[in-house]
Amino acid sequence: MVDVTALQSAEPMIGRLVVVGLGLIGGSFAKGLRESGMCREVVGVDLDPQSRKLAVELGVVDRCEEDLGAACQGADVIQLAVPILAMEKVLARLAGMDLGQAILTDVGSAKGNVVRAATEAFGTMPPCFVPGHPIAGSEQSGVEASNAELFRRHKVILTPLDQTDPAALAVVDRLWRALGADVEHMQVERHDEVLAATSHLPHLLAFGLVDSLAKRNENLEIFRYAAGGFRDFTRIAGSDPVMWHDIFLANREAVLRTLDTFRSDLDALRDAVDAGDGHQLLGVFTRARVAREHFSKILARRAYVDAMNSNDLIFLAQPGGRLSGRIRVPGDKSISHRSIMLGSLAEGVTEVEGFLEGEDALATLQAFRDMGVVIEGPHHGRVTIHGVGLHGLKPAPGPIYLGNSGTSMRLLSGLLAAQNFDSTLTGDASLSKRPMNRVANPLREMGAVIETAAEGRPPMTIRGGNKLKGLTYTMPMASAQVKSCLLLAGLYAEGKTTVTEPAPTRDHTERMLRGFGYPVSVDGATASVESGGKLAATHIEVPGDISSSAFFLVAASIAEGSDLVLEHVGINPTRTGVIDILRLMGADITLENQREVGGEPVADLRVRAAKLKGIEIPEALVPLAIDEFPVLFVAAACAEGRTVLTGAEELRVKESDRIQVMADGLLALGVKCEPTPDGIIIDGGQIGGGEVHGHGDHRIAMAFSVASLRASAPIRIHDCANVATSFPNFLALCAQVGIRVAQEAQS
Repeated sequence: MVDVTALQSAEPMIGRLVVVGLGLIGGSFAKGLRESGMCREVVGVDLDPQSRKLAVELGVVDRCEEDLGAACQGADVIQLAVPILAMEKVLARLAGMDLGQAILTDVGSAKGNVVRAATEAFGTMPPCFVPGHPIAGSEQSGVEASNAELFRRHKVILTPLDQTDPAALAVVDRLWRALGADVEHMQVERHDEVLAATSHLPHLLAFGLVDSLAKRNENLEIFRYAAGGFRDFTRIAGSDPVMWHDIFLANREAVLRTLDTFRSDLDALRDAVDAGDGHQLLGVFTRARVAREHFSKILARRAYVDAMNSNDLIFLAQPGGRLSGRIRVPGDKSISHRSIMLGSLAEGVTEVEGFLEGEDALATLQAFRDMGVVIEGPHHGRVTIHGVGLHGLKPAPGPIYLGNSGTSMRLLSGLLAAQNFDSTLTGDASLSKRPMNRVANPLREMGAVIETAAEGRPPMTIRGGNKLKGLTYTMPMASAQVKSCLLLAGLYAEGKTTVTEPAPTRDHTERMLRGFGYPVSVDGATASVESGGKLAATHIEVPGDISSSAFFLVAASIAEGSDLVLEHVGINPTRTGVIDILRLMGADITLENQREVGGEPVADLRVRAAKLKGIEIPEALVPLAIDEFPVLFVAAACAEGRTVLTGAEELRVKESDRIQVMADGLLALGVKCEPTPDGIIIDGGQIGGGEVHGHGDHRIAMAFSVASLRASAPIRIHDCANVATSFPNFLALCAQVGIRVAQEAQS
C-alpha cells in the first residue's frame, strides 16, 4: 500500500493564509501549510517583535505584520491562534473590518467561549467562521518551537454550527488534513464537556499535583522514586501556563462539573477556577511547570549539579581564527538576580526585559517562586513578577536549592534573615565549598540566627522571627555580595544600616533600589539604608553582561585581523576594570553610542586586534574586574613580556580556586606562569594544545576556549557543563563570530 504524504500539493488551494498569534500551535499550522504548498502566501501577525523576526527567519511564514488590518487585506483564510482570553479583542477588531469572503477559524480549547465571543463581536455567528481545536501540543512553546509535523496523526475537532457555510467547513477541514491530522466534527457543547474531562482536567490535575508534591519537604524523594506512569502523566505539566490559565477561565463551567468529585488540593483549584482567580491559577501553573523542570535537572544530574561528576561535558577548541561582526551577549547576571529579588519584594507588577536565562539567575527565580511569588516567563528574556511587598514572602516547602549561584545564596541570606519563618539554603557541590561566614557573621551582629556547616560552608539555615537592628559595618574585604546582603537586610532592620567598603565594588543593588523608589544614601565608599520604606514596581531593561563580553574583548584583541562590536553592554563604572586593564595592556577598545538605560550606563564596545604587552595590574582595578581575571590571564599569556597580578586573594574562593586552576591549565598548554597567594605572574609566549580542566567553573571553561585562538594545536576542555549557569548561548555566539569551539560528541 502506498503511503500518501499529505504535506505535498501540486497546486495551491488558497491564495493568502493569515495566522494571528505565532505560538507553538499557530506557528506549526503556518509552517506546515507553507511547506505543503497549499497556500500561495502565509502571513503572520504577532505583537511580539522578536517572534515576528524569528517567524520569518525560521521559515514559519513568508512575512509578518504587527497590524492586524494590514495583514488581513485580501486574506482567503484567517486562523486565530491567540490566547482564549485575548480572542474577544481580536474578534472585535475583525468585526470592524471589510474581510470580503475570508474564512475565519480558530484553535481555541473552549469552543463555547469562542462562539459567544464571535456572536457578540459580529452580532451573529458569521457563516464563514469554522470553530476548531487541534488536540496536539508540546512541552516547548513560542514560535521557535514551530513544527510542521506537529499535527500529524493527531485529532483536530471542528465544531460547525447550523449556520456554518458548508464550503467554508470543507476548506478548513482540507487544510487540517493536509497537515496529516485526523479531523472530526462535533457539537460545541459536546466538545467542551469531552475536553473538560479528557484534556482540561488532566492538565489541571498535573499542574496541581506537581505543585502540591513540590511543596512537601520530601519532594525530591517523591520525584526520585516516581514510576513511569507518574512521569508520563506529569509531562503535561510542562505546558504553557498562561494558555492554560486562559482555558480554565474560559471553559470553567464544564471543568467544574468534572471537579466536583475531587477534594483537598483539588478543591482549592476548583475554587480558583470558579472564582476566576487568574492570579492563583497562574501561580500554581508557573510553579508547577518550573518545579518539574527543576526536579528533572536535579535527577538528571545536569549542569545544576556539580559538573565534575561522571557526566563530563567536553569542549573541543580548534586553533586559529579571527573575530568579526556584531553580537549582543546575554543580559547582565548581577542585574538579573537583583531584578527578581527586588521585583518580588515590590508592590505591583514588575516587567523585566533582557533577563539572563542562565541557570544561576533561574535559581534565584525559582527560589522566589518557592516562596509564593507568581512569576511569568522567562520568554525571550522577558519576565513578569507579581510582587508581594516586603512582608509578603511565604515559607518555602523545603530547602531552597540554588545550584551554583553564590550571588543567590549571599543576597538571599540578607533578605531571609528578617523574615518570620525558617529557611534553609543549599546548592551544588561547587557552591557547598564556598565561604558564607562573610555574610553570616555581620548578619549575626544585626540579630540574625544563622547556622552553617563546618567552616561556614553551606547549607545555611536561617531562623525566622528575629528582629534585626541596624549595623555600621566596615567590610574587611571588597565584596559586592556582602555589601548587597547587608543593605537588603537593612530594609528590615530597626534604624540605619551603613556599609563601608575598602575598595569600590559593583553598585547594582544601590542603583536598583533607587529604581524601585527606595532611598539609598551613598557617600564615597559608604552606602546606607533605613527601614520603613516600600519598593514600587517598575520596568527594568537588563544590559548585556560585561563579564560575558570580556571573553570576546580578549578574543578579538588577541586574534589577528579581528574587528568586533558588542552591542548594548553595561558599562557601570564599578564593572569596567576589564576594559581599563586591557587598555593598559594596549588593547584597542572604543565605546560607541553611550547612553543610560534604567539607571545603568550602556554602550556598544568596538574591539580590534592589537599587540598586547605585559603590565603590573593596578590593585585599585582588581575589585572592578574580579570575575574577568580567568580570561585576562589568557590575554597575559598572549602579551609580550610579564604580567603581574596582586591583591586578588578573592579569586581563590570563587567557583574554583581560579588562580591555581588557571595556572595549572596554562602550564599544561606550555605557558610560563607562577601562582602567588594573592595573584599570579604570567610570562607571555606561545600557547600550545592539550588537555585542561574547567573544574566545574564556567569562566575557566570559557577562558580556555578563547585561548584556542592563539594555540598551536586543539585544546580539550573538561568539565564545561556549568557554562550554562552564566552564558547559555556561549558556543553559538563563538560560532557566529569565528571562534572554533564546540561541544565534543558524546560516545
